[in-house]
Amino acid sequence: MNYWRQQANNLSQRLIEIRRHLHRYPELGYKEFETARYLAQILRQEGIEVREHVGGTGLVATIRGASSGRTIALRADMDALPIQEKTGMPYASIVSGVSHACGHDAHSAILACTAMLLQRYRRKLAGTVKCIFQPAEECPPLGGAKPMIDAGVLADPPVDAIYALHTAPNLPVGTIGIAYGPMMAASDRAKIKILGEGGHGSAPQQSVDAVLVAAHTVVALQSIVSRNIDPHSAAVLTVGQLQAGYRYNVIADMAVLDCTIRTTDVHSRQLIQDKIEQIVDGVTRAMGARYELRYTLGYPPAINDTVAVDQVIKAAEVVLGEDSVRIQEKTSLSGEDFAYFLEQVPGAFFWMGSRLEGDRKQYPAHHPAFDLNEAMLPLGVAMFCQIVEQELFREPLAGGE
Repeated sequence: MNYWRQQANNLSQRLIEIRRHLHRYPELGYKEFETARYLAQILRQEGIEVREHVGGTGLVATIRGASSGRTIALRADMDALPIQEKTGMPYASIVSGVSHACGHDAHSAILACTAMLLQRYRRKLAGTVKCIFQPAEECPPLGGAKPMIDAGVLADPPVDAIYALHTAPNLPVGTIGIAYGPMMAASDRAKIKILGEGGHGSAPQQSVDAVLVAAHTVVALQSIVSRNIDPHSAAVLTVGQLQAGYRYNVIADMAVLDCTIRTTDVHSRQLIQDKIEQIVDGVTRAMGARYELRYTLGYPPAINDTVAVDQVIKAAEVVLGEDSVRIQEKTSLSGEDFAYFLEQVPGAFFWMGSRLEGDRKQYPAHHPAFDLNEAMLPLGVAMFCQIVEQELFREPLAGGE
């Protein structure tokens, strides 16, 4: 068995303890005060250098090697979701309406124990490791990564490469999922207000029906992806919400469309934004209505670096076995603000198999009954440590100090 896997297994109970504590006391984005305080306390108990309040509630633990060299960053998100938990587990959230339904509790526990192990082996490091505990990943369009970057988390010393993992309820424990290039999509939002002229339902000729204009707009918007985007590129435009009218016999004077747009490249992202404006302007003009458009750029696409992906795959083959890697053929259209880090420095984001086994049903992330297989926790630690060994250790670790 891989050495890091052995060492991480020795921390299994500690990992579960940290993860379940965080799970019971979840906090929403930008409000992770107790989460950050708890993590800082356990890290300082290990003699690790900790800096708090980085970009808000962000936390950075730094392990400095015995000699100089590159700087590698590892990132975990800390925030929970505004979801009432329905797992029925003894460690379920005790905070009403808030729960860790996306595995961020596991990410933080994994990174905390990774820092503990690397601190013990810091004399073998030729360089520095920054463990970044990030707030507010679930809070687009700003998120938590960008405020930390603006606060200098990637500087002093400058980060050369960065890595992050995420629980994957669709993958079995002991496997990872990763892609070269686009890993996650950009996530943008368009809110369109159509302004017509109301009137009596019996006299439509005296009105401008905002519902009819909205209907034509919805249909026209669906032509953008199907007729303007290369079929080999992944893109989605979804009108998730349409609100209009107050009464069955009154012609609506206003309709509001709220859309999400997911793209995996800069060209498609800009093209869709431009086309939405053109279509809404054209349809409303043709039908005698007016409009207001608010377009919000969310997280950019997360683009994995080829060299960093190679490092992750190599680590997985060492830690988990040669058949452990699942190359992601299709880009996930979920958004992830780790993309902001990847815009600044090369790095890689990968999925860590966390599927439940036995009689327990596996629910997807963001479901009230979402939970994960805690057997993945030490494997996440071992993966992070192996990546750092490959990047920074002066010589391969044969075992022991």
